Amino acid sequence: MKPWNWSRRFAVGLGAGIAIACVDNFAFGGEVSPIVIVALLMASTATFGGIWGRGGWIAALAAWICVPLAHLAKHVLGLPDTLQPNTYTSILMLAGFTFAIATLGTGAGMLIHRRGGNSGPA
Repeated sequence: MKPWNWSRRFAVGLGAGIAIACVDNFAFGGEVSPIVIVALLMASTATFGGIWGRGGWIAALAAWICVPLAHLAKHVLGLPDTLQPNTYTSILMLAGFTFAIATLGTGAGMLIHRRGGNSGPA
């Protein structure tokens, strides 16, 4: 079986990120609790770190970037958004917060990966 190269990992992360962004923007009319988005992002990035160890960072990065990019796209296109206030500063703060969540999730997954005896990248 071929190892998961970076492009496959990126594609998996992008798929997870798009799914999270869709939940954020469309579930319950875009009024889903931010806790749900944080939990989804934390779970997905921890899974990437747990499966691929250090190699999971590319998937985690792809998943993370989808959340703030969805809000940025809505802001640029002038579409209504649930992010209040809907400003570039708010989007930047959201990006920083979600980056911290993704980093914590990936780190936790990497610890699980290491404790499982899989110290090398997949």
